Amino acid sequence: MNTQMMLVNIAKVSYFLAAVLFILGIKRMSSPVTARKGIVQAGIGMVIATLATFAITGGHNIGWIIAGIAIGVIPTWLWGKKVAMTDMPQMVALFNGMGGGSAAAIGAGELLKFTQMVDMFKPPLATLALAVIGALIGSISMTGSIIAWAKLDGRMDKRFTFDNQKIINFAVLALAVLVGLALVLWKLNAALVVVFFLLALAFGVLMTLPIGGADMPVVISLYNALTGLAVAFEGYAMGIEALIVAGMVVGAAGTFLTQLMAKAMNRPLTNVLFSNFGGGGEGSAIAGAQKPIDPADAASLLYMAEKVIIVPGYGMAVAQAQHKIWELSQALIKAGKEVKFAIHPVAGRMPGHMNVLLAEAGVPYDLIADMDDINPEFKTCDVAIVIGANDVVNPAAKTDKSSPIFGMPILNVVDARQVIVIKRGKGTGFAGIENALFYQDNSRMLYADGKEAANSLIAELKALDGGGGH
Repeated sequence: MNTQMMLVNIAKVSYFLAAVLFILGIKRMSSPVTARKGIVQAGIGMVIATLATFAITGGHNIGWIIAGIAIGVIPTWLWGKKVAMTDMPQMVALFNGMGGGSAAAIGAGELLKFTQMVDMFKPPLATLALAVIGALIGSISMTGSIIAWAKLDGRMDKRFTFDNQKIINFAVLALAVLVGLALVLWKLNAALVVVFFLLALAFGVLMTLPIGGADMPVVISLYNALTGLAVAFEGYAMGIEALIVAGMVVGAAGTFLTQLMAKAMNRPLTNVLFSNFGGGGEGSAIAGAQKPIDPADAASLLYMAEKVIIVPGYGMAVAQAQHKIWELSQALIKAGKEVKFAIHPVAGRMPGHMNVLLAEAGVPYDLIADMDDINPEFKTCDVAIVIGANDVVNPAAKTDKSSPIFGMPILNVVDARQVIVIKRGKGTGFAGIENALFYQDNSRMLYADGKEAANSLIAELKALDGGGGH
């Protein structure tokens, strides 16, 4: 008994240390300079928390625990080592769903355990309520994240709607909440638990089906927040301090990020939760035609420019062109040009996607500017290069009320003196609408793969410079 108490006390101290490491790790993740160290710190905290849990169990079911860890760690480690940067949003969505599913599974286990013991005692109301709430939002996060993964991975339509969708969604959520209340306030039994989980899982699917692809960064942030909160609530139900602290930190960070993403999309958070956002029409017809440019003429524009702003998007990730774009930027800087990178908050398909790509290529952090900081500079920009970005530079968001992205803050690329758009073809962006920027008088289209286009521009710049310095 004394030995077990000592192990429990050691575990509680370990949980506290793990919680501190979680908090410090997430704090460091807020800056690209310290993000790697933050991830390592949080990982060490997770290892400590896991070992502490082993101490509490006293070896009970140790085989099942080790088997579960192995099944979780080995495949994801191998997948994480091999996954392409273009597939990172899908992986994040899926892994986040697994976190929500884990919280839901813990909630299911606790609720079923309570049903078996209800004749002897009823758990405290707060414990039972938080177990139900954690199970609800964990289930929603799991199935919602799986649908988000399927959309990002091209396995299903970006938007799926049907008649009376909002009414049906609300009805399913209301039923899940009512059944949850019945479990807390009326009767704990296995049949109600099963119905509760079926409704919660169904709502996660229904909630995500109508969401358009352009809004997926908001969705990923939202489900990340829900997973964190689910973990915290289940931690309270189980009496594990590390889960409470880690879950609340992740939930708070995810909630804050969701609000930032929603603000960047100019959509209230209520629309994210309850509306078919990301859709609504194709926008007005665009007059004129896209005007192509060849690499030699594009290089001439860059050669004569003094200030160049580069706007990367998901297409750059697809082409794996970030290294070549940085090589082009270095050539421009060497030639005496001022070069900056402009990042929209929802560029790519998850928060921070473009920042990660540019950091991977070695772009210095002081050359990367956020939307609010860089937008006033487009008016003094000689040439803006858009590579793989689409919806986040579409001026229809400001001018066309019939556009599904109307009201979304954008990068003011249209204000630049000249715009070069590197694009493989004339297809639409992830929102599925035409981009008015591509038809502007100051825009020229360089139709090519991003990496090939960058190579061509580098070669043409060298030829213009006679192979030497500017």
